[in-house]
Amino acid sequence: MGAAYESVTVDVKDHVAQVTLIGPGKGNAMGPAFWAEMPRVFAELDADPQVRAIVLAGSGKNFSYGLDLPAMGGALSEVMSPNASARARAEFHTRLLSMQGAINAVADCRTPTIASVHGWCIGGGVDLISAVDIRYASADAKFSVREVKLAIVADVGSLARLPLILSDGHLRELALTGKDIDAARAEKIGLVNDVFPDAEASLAAAHRTAAEIAANPPLTVRGIKDVLDQQRIDRVSASLRYVAAWNSAFLPSKDLGEAITAMFEKRRPDFTGE
Repeated sequence: MGAAYESVTVDVKDHVAQVTLIGPGKGNAMGPAFWAEMPRVFAELDADPQVRAIVLAGSGKNFSYGLDLPAMGGALSEVMSPNASARARAEFHTRLLSMQGAINAVADCRTPTIASVHGWCIGGGVDLISAVDIRYASADAKFSVREVKLAIVADVGSLARLPLILSDGHLRELALTGKDIDAARAEKIGLVNDVFPDAEASLAAAHRTAAEIAANPPLTVRGIKDVLDQQRIDRVSASLRYVAAWNSAFLPSKDLGEAITAMFEKRRPDFTGE
């Protein structure tokens, strides 16, 4: 990899690439650099014939806190007003499609992807791991489809891809409550394939699986992934288009402003349904 990135590091060894989230937001939160760089990172890896598997991990104590709200506030401010103009909503829709593209780049990568999750994996972090092929976790991992608590319909991948990973009842429980679940629960409902004692063991397991994949004939591996992906492309694409339109129309609300204000003031929000 020739390029240097602000949101990730990329290391390649023995046909396996490791993409590590590094922020720069707290807890590897997903700010402007993440959304801009992910399509470039995965396009470059996908085009490299020497890379036969990709491991995705987080630096520090957590995988990702999800969307970096302080850094991305401008994207929401465009439509924060209930009286937002058609132009503001159209520009927000365009931005949202671009953000979806950052996660799509991972899902559409022809090279198999394996996530190793430790610590918190919140909101956008779940969007990201829903786009990979295989998910491992450390015992301390915690997951949350948190968007509902911010008066936001999750719109960059979770609601499109998790229905292909989880049973309907488990997904609705996570998405409608915004609750936190631990690694044991995540494994039980099928969100992760396996749980390991700590972050190092989870990452090592991801690399072992990546090495197994990399040892197989690369064109056959690519073919298997392509055939499996073909079964979900239309369904996922339709869901992403629909939620982008839905949020561009209905995201502006008093509850959204209240959720963000309450978060920064570290208090419980008071939602009114307006």
